Amino acid sequence: MDLIEPLVRHFLGIFFLMIGLQFAGRTLGLYDRLKFSHISYGKRGSAPWWHRHTFNLFRAAILGVCVVRVFADIDPWLGVFGPLYHWPVLLVGMLLLLASFAGINYLQAYMHEDWRSGIDAGGGRQKLITEGPFARSRNPLFLAVITGQLGFFLALPSVFSLVCLITGVTVIMRQAREEEKALARQFGDAYEHYRNRVPRWF
Repeated sequence: MDLIEPLVRHFLGIFFLMIGLQFAGRTLGLYDRLKFSHISYGKRGSAPWWHRHTFNLFRAAILGVCVVRVFADIDPWLGVFGPLYHWPVLLVGMLLLLASFAGINYLQAYMHEDWRSGIDAGGGRQKLITEGPFARSRNPLFLAVITGQLGFFLALPSVFSLVCLITGVTVIMRQAREEEKALARQFGDAYEHYRNRVPRWF
């Protein structure tokens, strides 16, 4: 524990800082090259709009907490679960975060120019992707994100991370339904055939 706990503590701060920088860099690079934003918030007040803002709020809170924890002991304020706060659990959490990171990057690269964050009001993806990982799950990218959320809870088992996990999974499940409605409108029978053939999650 003397070695693993500070390792995971520093890892979380650096990890979420790098995630923020990577997402911002990728988004700006795509915008500079293609001249349109790959991030869509949706209509103000709509379900996707609330999902996006909720996700952003919790993402900012997680980043802030993880960075502050590197320099100060705020764990009593987070409601850390003592029975879970042991090095095997923390290490599994860190490994799940790394697996999530690799999976998200792989899936975004697989989608290439068809990747979007949110529902694109301008017409959505250029084509319906049904091959590769999308032949086994309609939402593999969301599954990778949920894996990361579970990893965060295990790497910092606490009331704070449990609230983040429950909120995050709820928002993702709701957003998956909204995005599937949009895809059904855009691709019609082709999407209905895909939906009948491939499960939403597993």
